[in-house]
Amino acid sequence: MSRLPIVFFGHGSPMVALEKSPVTRSWNQIAGSIGKPRAILCISAHWQTRGTAVTAMAQPRTIHDFGAFPQALFDVQYPAPGDPELAERVRELLEPMPVKMDANWGLDHGTWSVLVHAYPEADVPVIQLGMDLGKSPAEHWLVGRMLRPLRDEGVLIMGTGNIVHNLPAMDWANPAGDPYPWAERFNSTMCRAIASDDPQTVIDYEALGDAARLSVPSSDHFLPLLYVLGARHEDEAATFEPDFIQHKSLSMTSVLIGGA
Repeated sequence: MSRLPIVFFGHGSPMVALEKSPVTRSWNQIAGSIGKPRAILCISAHWQTRGTAVTAMAQPRTIHDFGAFPQALFDVQYPAPGDPELAERVRELLEPMPVKMDANWGLDHGTWSVLVHAYPEADVPVIQLGMDLGKSPAEHWLVGRMLRPLRDEGVLIMGTGNIVHNLPAMDWANPAGDPYPWAERFNSTMCRAIASDDPQTVIDYEALGDAARLSVPSSDHFLPLLYVLGARHEDEAATFEPDFIQHKSLSMTSVLIGGA
């Protein structure tokens, strides 16, 4: 079995699940270039936990974890099966770290809003890994490193979030406007570090000062990227598509590593 790539999707608004756009077409093309994996392990911005957890149910529910959106979005279902055996494998790889086998969570919109476009048939088993709130950025990266063997076992490791994610600063009336200088600086710095396989710059993102503070006002959407980078092998190239910032402060940049 050949080694699978790894991918970080800049997922944006939940409404992307209902859209047909250059972004969603790119996601489908990324999935096409990867092929159909045996299973997917997703680290979503929308599942932070006390301690590390992994979904371990046979049939995860579709979670509509958002507020005032159209009913059509609440009607979306992504009925992919779970994979309890893969959840056990994740726990094995992370030993001696305690890992809770979760039977309650399911698939949140950070996962299914991407997968409805990437793998619309919902026929690939999907599990989610909870991000432990108590871990440092370096420790999140290390968890990704510990999960790296899954890539040789037919499992696609994917993260979903946003490199720049400042909702209060977004200019809703100007989706295609020039990004704020701090957003452009932070996104570009992170992408250069990823392209040159310099994970330490990404781990130490807070060293960028105000650009980091404004781009990552809370870490939830940024941390999934660290898991993906942790699962990277040396000399694996990275590609960035799509790669832009919308509404001045929301990065839609996706990163494929180890692809053809």
